[in-house]
Amino acid sequence: MVWLSILAFFRFLNETVFNVSLPDIATQFGIAPSVANWVNTGFILTFAIGTAVYGKLSDLYGVKKLLLFGLFMYGTGSLIGLLFHSYYPGVLTARFVQGAGVSAVPALIMVIVARCIEPIHQGKAFGMIGSMVAFGEGIGPVIGGSITGYLHWSFLFILPMMTLLTIPFFIQTLPDEPATTVKIDFVGASLLSVGVMTFTLFTTLYHPVFISISVICFIGFILRIRHVEHPFIEPSLFGRKTFIIGVLTGSILLGTVAGYVSMVPYMMKDVHHMSTSLIGVGILFPGTVSVVLFGFIGGVLVDKRGNLFAMLTGLCMIGVSFLSVSLYLDEAPWLISAAMILTFSGLSFVKTVISASVAGALHSEETGSGMGLLNFACSLAEAIGVAIVGGLLTQPWLTSPFLPTITNVAAFLYSNLILIFIATIAIGGLVFLVVFSRIQDPSKKSFIEK
Repeated sequence: MVWLSILAFFRFLNETVFNVSLPDIATQFGIAPSVANWVNTGFILTFAIGTAVYGKLSDLYGVKKLLLFGLFMYGTGSLIGLLFHSYYPGVLTARFVQGAGVSAVPALIMVIVARCIEPIHQGKAFGMIGSMVAFGEGIGPVIGGSITGYLHWSFLFILPMMTLLTIPFFIQTLPDEPATTVKIDFVGASLLSVGVMTFTLFTTLYHPVFISISVICFIGFILRIRHVEHPFIEPSLFGRKTFIIGVLTGSILLGTVAGYVSMVPYMMKDVHHMSTSLIGVGILFPGTVSVVLFGFIGGVLVDKRGNLFAMLTGLCMIGVSFLSVSLYLDEAPWLISAAMILTFSGLSFVKTVISASVAGALHSEETGSGMGLLNFACSLAEAIGVAIVGGLLTQPWLTSPFLPTITNVAAFLYSNLILIFIATIAIGGLVFLVVFSRIQDPSKKSFIEK
């Protein structure tokens, strides 16, 4: 669990660590910000596709070979970035390769936990991993800002190489699993990959051609898996209520919080005129530190009190945090810092419950595909959440005064937007609680039977 947590930490650290360095990259290469943003967009593209692919392949080839392959590719991409940091196409190539390699980590970690950890301890396992995931997401901008400010952004490529230290342990510990003779549905995988890629491009560039191609590919993918003998993703997964509800609600909740966190730096600059470094250290960092503790507590809570109680606790923490910021946004900045602790802590509860609930809804032979699809959906939802929030920040209808407690004109936009976040969290959480409370009722069918 320690080594798996290390992998989870560096995977999510690498997704956010470049955020604060994008202006420096644009300046060094003399390119527009929209071009520089492809440093992150390229990483997200290959990562989103890889989460679905690795999960399916683990059912066919086992987790050991795929995890080692992903880690070697992750290290290779990092080395490319370090050596060719003065050549922008080389930097882009490095980020594409990094995303393709590290996407094996979340997909296969979930499979390892679901297969190798006893169900009674899975809550603790998901909680420990979830805490490191949230910690990596939050501390990424802090580390990225420090390294970029005092050294150079190219040194950020060194950080992922530390994951190579885990390879000897996994070679010795993970069992060798025989490969199956089942053929892979490469057509289905290609349709899904192109659909994901074009949809992600649409959330970045907003060109109708991309969304049209994406819809066509997704329709083709659905038709393909319904008729091919060995589909890339089993159609039965889409007919299982528990699995679908878990994936959809998890995507809504995680995507909303990701959008909120991406908005915080803009909010603190506009309303409280804080510097980037101070936002990272004073506003985001306290929340990320608290996640380590609350992530483990969330896992214990799942094992002892059940998924519903832990989910309700996490939702309440996020709701209280959002409401406090919305009502008193233009007050002292320390209030925002305290609210971020509640947000990140509640998020760790929610992630633990979603992972445990979806894992419990899967047959053993569906674990790879199911958990891979969950990671794919949630990762894509987080990217979409950030893109949607970026668009909403430009909407004039959100700048009108609504709450009487807000008097600062600059705070109107953010306060109103947080109210939308609260409504979205409430809807997603209510759907999860209603559906899973019925399924977990002793008088009802079990997860698998349902």
